[in-house]
Amino acid sequence: MRLLLVEDDDHVAAALSAILARHGFQVTHARSGEEALQALLPAGAPPFGVVLLDLGLPDQDGYEVCGKIRKRTSTPVIMVTARGDVRSRIHGLNMGADDYVVKPYDTGELLARIHAVARRTGPSEEAAATGTAAPDVVRLGPVSIELATRRVSVDGADVPLTRKEFDLLALLAQRPGVVFRREQIISEVWRTSWEGTGRTLEVHVASLRSKLRMPALIETVRGVGYRLVTPAAP
Repeated sequence: MRLLLVEDDDHVAAALSAILARHGFQVTHARSGEEALQALLPAGAPPFGVVLLDLGLPDQDGYEVCGKIRKRTSTPVIMVTARGDVRSRIHGLNMGADDYVVKPYDTGELLARIHAVARRTGPSEEAAATGTAAPDVVRLGPVSIELATRRVSVDGADVPLTRKEFDLLALLAQRPGVVFRREQIISEVWRTSWEGTGRTLEVHVASLRSKLRMPALIETVRGVGYRLVTPAAP
């Protein structure tokens, strides 16, 4: 997912960009409101999936920037700011923000909120613009994953999966070959933080490998997470 980070502090932006990149985001950094608005304008450029917007910008008030963004695009906006009073939060949401995160924040919570607003807003503008909306059926060699009916089959034979097993497989199938970090998987599938849930993830991965009878389909990337490996053609 492409993400626009609007933050005037280069040190904060660099640290957060590194974290987001490790979780699979393609980050564009804008240091001012004008840079942010310009980044949203280029014709033909893939749209952003989420905008992280700091309010303390050098050229414009962040609330004003949010209002301008909302007039140009439906891209989800998460305000990230030290202004934690209720009136500021209400004003931000009234200006069109989809969520409001107060500094200092937990990185895991921020990641969960990014994924949450992306889910709530439905198919991304990027998918609509490029004609690459997620298919109803994902096929990986002999494996067929029907997203609408939550049906999985291997060589035409149904494979019964639990709810979480299906959610895990469907998540990895979104981007075959791309590594999903453990923290991201836990956030997406279990809607919780990493602490205490690591063993549960390992058990579900092992169960999927066994039920699909394809141990090599889900690859463990040591110290990072998991990725789906597209089976080679026979």
